[in-house]
Amino acid sequence: MTASLPAFHHIAAQVAQALTEDIASGDVTASLIPADRQGQAQVIARESLVVCGQAWFNECFRQLNPECQIDWQVAEGSTQTANTVLCHITGPARALLSAERSALNFLQTLSATATETRRYVDAIAGLPCQIMDTRKTLPGLRLAQKYAVTVGGGVNQRVGLYDGVLIKENHILAAGSITAALAQAKCDIPPHIPVQIEVENHAELEEALTAGATLILLDNMDYSQLRQAVALTAGRAQLEASGNVNLETVREIAATGVDRISIGGLTKHVQAIDLSMRFTF
Repeated sequence: MTASLPAFHHIAAQVAQALTEDIASGDVTASLIPADRQGQAQVIARESLVVCGQAWFNECFRQLNPECQIDWQVAEGSTQTANTVLCHITGPARALLSAERSALNFLQTLSATATETRRYVDAIAGLPCQIMDTRKTLPGLRLAQKYAVTVGGGVNQRVGLYDGVLIKENHILAAGSITAALAQAKCDIPPHIPVQIEVENHAELEEALTAGATLILLDNMDYSQLRQAVALTAGRAQLEASGNVNLETVREIAATGVDRISIGGLTKHVQAIDLSMRFTF
């Protein structure tokens, strides 16, 4: 499952909420500027980044005043270096000032997710393994961050609880066993919905394989355990490694032969990209 750019109505709703949160009854500072004053500004990157979030950025200005014009100097998904001018903006000065923070918040956050994802993708370059996200996203930004992961070269896990099954430890405990949980999934889950089960050791892996699992999450296994799991599976299921993944460990994890590596930090450990919007008027 891979997220494309969310539908316009979804982006518009997110932007409307962000603008309402920031402006509420009105921007009392921008009101000091003459209503007919026109402005010009540019956004400058203060560090290297993978650019992501242009649609949200544009929509912030459009909703405040459709006369605002954004001229992007770089493409969505492109890698840029510090001090690069990302775009030029022109339009009514009040709208430019009022939209500034919300627009930058979207751009710096989604670019951060895309940039971090690209670091992991680059770290395992040449190995037949995918970097995947999780559901550990910022509240209200699920689809936006899932999209940003794909811009960074990653692949999406299930978007939510509705489009994929992940049978974890507590589900197994409630069902009675791995075998029982998978049997119930075969009876109840439509064939177009993927079913994944989490295992913590090789005995559980063997049980899952015997029960017909085709997508298995290997939870917090070390390198040796992962290599053994790949050998035991022998291509009978896709294997995904999760836990204790960072930029220092990810390549060695990928080299064990697993098919996928899921990393919650792509979306939950977001350190916003440093951007600056400079007005020239």
